[in-house]
Amino acid sequence: MSRAAAPGVLVVGAGVVGLTTAICLAEQGRVVLVRTDRPPVDTTSAVAGAIWGPHLVEDSERTAGWRRETLAVLRELATDPATGVRIAHGIEATRGEPEPGPPAGWLAELGGARRCGPGALPPGFGSGWQYPAPLTHMPTYLGYLRARLERAGGTLELATVRSLATAAAGLSVGAVVNCTGVRARDLAGDPELSPWRGQTVIATNPGLTEFFIGLPGDGHELVYLFPHGDTIVLGGTQVAGDWNPEPVPAVASRILRDCAAVEPRLRDAVVLGHRVGLRPVRPQVRLEASQAGGGPLIVHNYGHGGAGVTLAWGCARAAAALVTG
Repeated sequence: MSRAAAPGVLVVGAGVVGLTTAICLAEQGRVVLVRTDRPPVDTTSAVAGAIWGPHLVEDSERTAGWRRETLAVLRELATDPATGVRIAHGIEATRGEPEPGPPAGWLAELGGARRCGPGALPPGFGSGWQYPAPLTHMPTYLGYLRARLERAGGTLELATVRSLATAAAGLSVGAVVNCTGVRARDLAGDPELSPWRGQTVIATNPGLTEFFIGLPGDGHELVYLFPHGDTIVLGGTQVAGDWNPEPVPAVASRILRDCAAVEPRLRDAVVLGHRVGLRPVRPQVRLEASQAGGGPLIVHNYGHGGAGVTLAWGCARAAAALVTG
């Protein structure tokens, strides 16, 4: 079927999941319109730490398949610096004693994971793994995705969608794809979806090249350092049910203190900005299609928690298959 003959598709939402889904459809020849109430650089995706790995998302066979699909794509994109994706090395650590046995399944999928020696961990951490993983500079990556969508013939439009049932009114589309993250709680009437608030600090990078993730536990909160050239993303938080979109100064101070405890060179880092994002957490990712009456097909693709970047390409391909199938 030609592009002109194929029914158009409306994608609602322009975070990493929405843009990736739109790209998959447009590159298959569909006429795709993305509607979003904010540009990609102002979405929750722009705040993401954006290292590949499951976080605040269901552990299942289907998410394992989606993350492996996405890992393959991100590794390919990492060969082009213009995408904002690179393969970084670093450490994920816990404050407890080492657990016996091989690394977790997702960590084994990366390859090259090895236990940290005692001298590799910051004070207060008892065990950890060193490994390479795709790390994404989200402002650059979202710009790349938008440009790729437009090269494929897709269009992005700033507009607020207040109802999925009427979203396609006046448009010649055969499907609406809901990629609205936490907004889907109201838009799709989904009480199972809840926000997990994340706050980060953007600072000057004192020369770090490796990431660090300190998992929460023993009275300590999540801490992470994700370097991107001259800047570094410092975090973080994961507060369930918190809808506050504004940075909290006391939280920013705690983040800076915890990150400087991990890497003392950050004590003199200059703060460049503060960001807040609301992770769309759900017991299961919602990826399914429904159709009521004579309206267009509705495909839902949301609830990825803190793993939007990790699952995006696998979920986008599955959502596109629901549309085209």
